[in-house]
Amino acid sequence: MTAFSPLAIGPHIVQPPVVLAPMAGITNAPFRTLCREFSGGKGLFVSEMITTRALVERNEKTMQLIRFDATEQPRSIQLYGVDPVTVGKAVRMIVDEDLADHIDLNFGCPVPKVTRKGGGSALPYKRPLLRAILHEAVTNAGDLPVTMKMRKGIDDDHITFLDAGRIAVEEGVTAIALHGRTAAQHYGGTADWDAIARLKEHVPEIPVLGNGDIWSADDALRMMRETGCDGVVVGRGCLGRPWLFADLVAGFEGTGGGYAHPGLREVADAMVRHARLLGEWLGDEARGVIDFRKHVAWYLKGFSVGSEMRKKLAITSSLDELSAQLSELDLDQPWPVGADGPRGRTSGNNRVVLPDGWLKDPYDCSGVSEDAELDTSGG
Repeated sequence: MTAFSPLAIGPHIVQPPVVLAPMAGITNAPFRTLCREFSGGKGLFVSEMITTRALVERNEKTMQLIRFDATEQPRSIQLYGVDPVTVGKAVRMIVDEDLADHIDLNFGCPVPKVTRKGGGSALPYKRPLLRAILHEAVTNAGDLPVTMKMRKGIDDDHITFLDAGRIAVEEGVTAIALHGRTAAQHYGGTADWDAIARLKEHVPEIPVLGNGDIWSADDALRMMRETGCDGVVVGRGCLGRPWLFADLVAGFEGTGGGYAHPGLREVADAMVRHARLLGEWLGDEARGVIDFRKHVAWYLKGFSVGSEMRKKLAITSSLDELSAQLSELDLDQPWPVGADGPRGRTSGNNRVVLPDGWLKDPYDCSGVSEDAELDTSGG
């Protein structure tokens, strides 16, 4: 087995070099707790996307999203913003109020509500704007490490990742994560791992993390070997499978004993715990169970569960109701063959929604202002 070096994110050593991808509406404190428990506390677990405007304005929902469990070390926040001044203020607020230990910047989100403002995966096309945001973030971060997550580009005709990587190095970014897809691909097709290898060769000065199509621990190990990247970022592969982080630790540490293949009884227990944690976090059991509904299909993928029962589970509103309905299933079912593959959204070849005239000139940033900032965080 190939030995992999620990991942250094500023002063923070991440071993094994595994990062939970920020996912809107998913990687809140309860889900991070589950993943961290399965990993034995090993790895780096990043919050869902926090918008800089909402943070600076102390939006109530946003302030809840940045609350970390006492056991979360380091505390990692992902920020989204398009206005350099607002990003700088948000980063300064995090530093001054000791809100986190690591800041990641989102330049990878492909959803229309983000790209139509010139944010997420649309932003690196505007090279001066990217540089200005990174400069403000790093300057205001002080000793806190600043990393960034991005995609290959907007589409195959507007590839930006190599330019963006070089700008990041020049502005003092600590590490870069690359999702090997364009914004137009969303989550469709196959991730381009060759792009991850090219970025690593292009910016050898800092760690490069690979993201895209990691459905198992073996995928993560293969990405590391094939691309030479310094770490992996795992997103959709852990939806409904927080125990994937136990597999990742076992795979990287070579501890043997095989990977986790929980039967339906164990999966049901994890589902109830997840819903309970959400209720405790939200301060309302019903809200927690309702928020959990989107996870049901991911947890049950591949198991023999009838369509009527799936519908019932998707409309539960209390822990007792959730537990009772799960108890009606054949809980002795073993882990299904083929359940380890792709999950979550897979649509691709989308038209990227951009501000008017966005692609005319990569160096003209005159159309971007603080009005483009989103005022809410998360999903």
